[in-house]
Amino acid sequence: MSKLELRGLSKVFPDGRWAVRDVDLAVDDGALVVVAGPSGCGKTTLLRMVAGLEEPTAGEVIIDGAVVNTIRTSERGIALASQGYSLYPHMTVGENIGFPLMIDGLHTRRIDERVREIARVLQISDVLDRRPRQLSGGQQQRTAMARALIRDPRLLLLDEPMSNLDAKLRTQTGLVIAGIQRRLDLTTLMVTHDQHEAMAMGDRLVVMRDGRIVQSGRPIEVHDAPANIFVAQFVGTPSMNIVEATVLDADGAVALRVGSHDVPLDLRARERVPSVGRLVGRAVGLGFRADALRQDDDGPLDLDVLSTTLVVHDQFVDLDLDARRVTQGIDGVDVADEPSSTIVMSVHHDDALSLWEPCRVSIDTGRIHLFDLDTGDRIT
Repeated sequence: MSKLELRGLSKVFPDGRWAVRDVDLAVDDGALVVVAGPSGCGKTTLLRMVAGLEEPTAGEVIIDGAVVNTIRTSERGIALASQGYSLYPHMTVGENIGFPLMIDGLHTRRIDERVREIARVLQISDVLDRRPRQLSGGQQQRTAMARALIRDPRLLLLDEPMSNLDAKLRTQTGLVIAGIQRRLDLTTLMVTHDQHEAMAMGDRLVVMRDGRIVQSGRPIEVHDAPANIFVAQFVGTPSMNIVEATVLDADGAVALRVGSHDVPLDLRARERVPSVGRLVGRAVGLGFRADALRQDDDGPLDLDVLSTTLVVHDQFVDLDLDARRVTQGIDGVDVADEPSSTIVMSVHHDDALSLWEPCRVSIDTGRIHLFDLDTGDRIT
């Protein structure tokens, strides 16, 4: 097992563009840490610096206590598997997997033993005599993984390893990769733009944006306690609803004015955001997940149903709310000019809803989030 540390890691390209800015990150022995973020956030550049394929502008890459910035890729003891399988079409699967050991000059018998051993782990023993063109996408990905793992690396790097697979294969392959990582107890750093993969596979989730780490923690912690509006809307499906609201003093109690609706805050909400009483009169971002909404004949929100989407045993219901939508862009928080927004509610698939008819809804205020409209940060 090995440990990876990144200290103050930065990368500036020759055109002056910052790809990675002052990143500190530790990947413990045997952990699978997933770095997620939108395209262009710097996650692949970060991985390439760990691999030795990009030279850092500043900072250190440390493996097992040793700074490896000046050590060649081949001597870092790492394996890299990326979205491009890069299999040799004229070789069989077995020959592709064993090629790194052939380059190292190992005896043919030992190469064959290692190939069969790693193929058994990755469940591709039955295709060792086939050519890459005869494989499914999932089998090609496992072959590339086997070739990366055959040298017994101390650190595994995965760069969007399942981006070329369809949805079903992505799920299956993700389970295989996570299972192998845990079986081999292999320290792994993976990057992806797919937050589903990040939530499902990682021991720890690191969210990047604009070259920086904006939040790090267990996936469920990041989902349930997002640091800011960007993380709240990036992590989770469907995206968190965030609209503009104003904190009110309602006869000595605290409430939220959401569009034309007043939502009283119960004890759980006030315990969740103890400072809410000091925010009276202030506009905030009100965030809530789809499953924090429910149909309620006595609910404070009277909304129109725009559309419904059936997903397995749930319906995602689009509702029209007369409050402005809030997002977080690169330049700061953006409150939309439109006076209404579409919010999403999750209900059971058997629940009957009629399009363009009113639906009375309540919010579980014990699960709301309030965000600062100046900084985008969650108010705690």
